[in-house]
Amino acid sequence: MANLAAVGDCAICGREETLTRHHLIPRTRHYNKRNKREFERAVVRQVVGICPPCHEQIHQLLSEKELEREYNTIAKLKLQPRVAKFAQWIATKPPGFRAAMQPANDRA
Repeated sequence: MANLAAVGDCAICGREETLTRHHLIPRTRHYNKRNKREFERAVVRQVVGICPPCHEQIHQLLSEKELEREYNTIAKLKLQPRVAKFAQWIATKPPGFRAAMQPANDRA
């Protein structure tokens, strides 16, 4: 899990919560040749604050390669159907609520 940041509004669900730092392009993908060719260094290192449940859900649903290539902005993440469905559901929960996560066997 990423380092805890300050309390603020989650960039995915909008709840006021203690936020974690999410790298829009996963750190394990920062040094591959494709990233060096296609993205500026500042873009590769960009982080956003999201709540722990949204952060866990994103990493359960999407591989690091998918995050790098297809979902490397908050706007794209919010449009991903399963992330959007989860965000809509978790937005109704109180701050501090932690959802029980189940492994996602069907990353697609």
